Amino acid sequence: MRIAPLEYAQASAEQKKLWDDHEKEHIITNMKRTLLKSPYCFEVMMEWYELYAKVAAIEGVGELGADIFSYAISSQNDCLICETFFRKILLDAGRNPDALDLSEKERLLTAYGKACVRQPVKVSDELYASMRAHFTEEEMILLTTFAGMMIATNLINHALAVDLDSRLIGYEKKK
Repeated sequence: MRIAPLEYAQASAEQKKLWDDHEKEHIITNMKRTLLKSPYCFEVMMEWYELYAKVAAIEGVGELGADIFSYAISSQNDCLICETFFRKILLDAGRNPDALDLSEKERLLTAYGKACVRQPVKVSDELYASMRAHFTEEEMILLTTFAGMMIATNLINHALAVDLDSRLIGYEKKK
């Protein structure tokens, strides 16, 4: 850990309000506690939830597809925290993240998510064309923006060496 996560007792009134409001619907993780040291950055990154909801609302994607997309990005990026977070979601839903039975859209989302990490300067024309056969221009913009937000989340965890949350211990991928 490079920056100690914020402790609630040391939080300012603004930080406590953000913490309390967020905790009404979501878990406060080590990454979020770290981000809360900069309320503006916390608010920017919490837009992830709105993007996630919009991705999940795409026809044929749903929450499972959004989770698979997030998992593909995070595993390709080797982000221990995010990869483990989505492994837990998939495992808790009875899915084996190491042997997923994917629909055509989920296969494309997996390939696109990994390509956005591996080769963001030039996602192949072939992959993009395959995606466009299933997704509108607006959906492609949304999926790409969400991938960027997911990559940003991975970056925060990597660069700031955020510790794995205790509730995720035991869900890590065996390497």
